Amino acid sequence: MRRHEAEAAPMDRDAEYGWEVAHPLGGASLDGVRMAGFRDRMAAGLDLRVLPQPAVIVVIELGDNTVTVESARGHQPMRSLVASLSPGPARIRGERVECVEVRLSPRAAHALLGVSPRELDGSVTALEDVWGRHERRLREQLTDATTWQERLALMDAFLTRRAAGAPSMSPEVAAAWETIVARRGRIRVGDLAASCGWSRKRLWSRFSAQIGLTPKRAAMLVRFDHAARALRAGESAGNVALACGYADQPHLHRDVLALAGCTPGALAGGATSTD
Repeated sequence: MRRHEAEAAPMDRDAEYGWEVAHPLGGASLDGVRMAGFRDRMAAGLDLRVLPQPAVIVVIELGDNTVTVESARGHQPMRSLVASLSPGPARIRGERVECVEVRLSPRAAHALLGVSPRELDGSVTALEDVWGRHERRLREQLTDATTWQERLALMDAFLTRRAAGAPSMSPEVAAAWETIVARRGRIRVGDLAASCGWSRKRLWSRFSAQIGLTPKRAAMLVRFDHAARALRAGESAGNVALACGYADQPHLHRDVLALAGCTPGALAGGATSTD
């Protein structure tokens, strides 16, 4: 799905790709939350490679529509889903897609999902398995709403209610994540632990419990995200490897294959993420 970064305009229409994209007026109420509505107005169908990225993605299909998630678990039809930070190679396919998508920072996901990030098991999971009856009720309300702004306001209100009294991430873990992001994944775990005043073992345990990845894997993910964006923008693999801190081009190749399930060339040639 194509996401337009600017939120000034409440509705973008992408004639080339045939997607109608709606953003909430004024943005989301909560820090670390971004949302949009999508509709395949040309009925061209969706065939999406899910790429790991430094955010948890929630997608809620409207009405009785379903999408099919193809992964190591097989082909699974879902009305709504949540993709973990590093979901493993997967594709999402669907027809006449009309949905609300929410992008959660790790801190927001920790508060709003209601489960430990480790329970997502590095996969794409049915949202109903995470939110239960609340997911079903929310999907019904979103479907009954008649405008995108009403739907996005309902989504925003739902998340705001969930945030009330939700557990907060420890300041040390939050600071460690922000450091990884600021350094684009180019930091040693020992230096990260020292910056928190923790031992490597304690950082590893607390970070993994609250983020869902080890610090080393999180740094790998953030570095990959920058590399993937550069590859899709047309940069050569050699230049991307150098700019993003990989030891060499084969190192980039191994990481892309491990995280995205494809080669850098395939990623540059048309792979798409939910961002």
